[in-house]
Amino acid sequence: MEVPSDTPDTPLAPEAITRSGEWWAGARALAPMLLGVMPFGLIYGVLAVNAGMPAWLACAMSAIVFGGASQMILTQLWAAGTPALVVAFTVAMVNLRHALYSATIAASLAPLPRRWKALIAYLLTDEAFAAMTRRLGDTGPRARYRHWFYFGAGFALWASWQVSTLAGVLVGAQVPRDWPLDFFLPLTFIGIIVPNLKHRSQTAAALVASVLAVACFAMPHKLGIMVAALGGIAAGMLLRGRDRDGTGRRSSDASGRTDGKEHAA
Repeated sequence: MEVPSDTPDTPLAPEAITRSGEWWAGARALAPMLLGVMPFGLIYGVLAVNAGMPAWLACAMSAIVFGGASQMILTQLWAAGTPALVVAFTVAMVNLRHALYSATIAASLAPLPRRWKALIAYLLTDEAFAAMTRRLGDTGPRARYRHWFYFGAGFALWASWQVSTLAGVLVGAQVPRDWPLDFFLPLTFIGIIVPNLKHRSQTAAALVASVLAVACFAMPHKLGIMVAALGGIAAGMLLRGRDRDGTGRRSSDASGRTDGKEHAA
């Protein structure tokens, strides 16, 4: 009589990879970053209202522009009465880094329909990019639904940004305008930037931009911000090719990855 075996004849099937599973995986990958994003959005909402921006416009900015750094700078320029052309150019300069992010993930989006490319491009931010780079090297079945992972990460950030902005706008109406809340703006950026200064080129860019921002503070229409941004970019580019890790290899490339380890640019 044949005795049944305790072990199966075929190996167990791997866990099924689905659209919803990848979407939730992207949202979970982004979740730890929300601890820094939501206070940032709250401060933006308060500052926008105190700068004289209508509440509906402050919320529309978060839905349309969807860029924390550029929205903060735009709020300062709005309060200073800066001409619209200077505002547009400054915001464009701040958002230039998104072109590098797009170039990094472009190959993984190439087979997708245009509507998917447009959606992910809209949701692409610093934090979302940091989460998305975790799946750039995926192959096989997981790569098939990689765009759903991107969607989940981007949407989690988008939703939290809208909610925190709305909360800031509602709170901002109750906050006296003479409170120096704009002091929190540089502190917020320092908290975001300093932990990511891992190479000489990044440190040089931050130092040069900081010095120029102080030296050019008196320039009209907040043009000192533009000068500082251009100076920081120039310094970083000059030293970027010299960045090397302990093994003598270049430590970073345009994608923001470091010898196999990925980080947010």
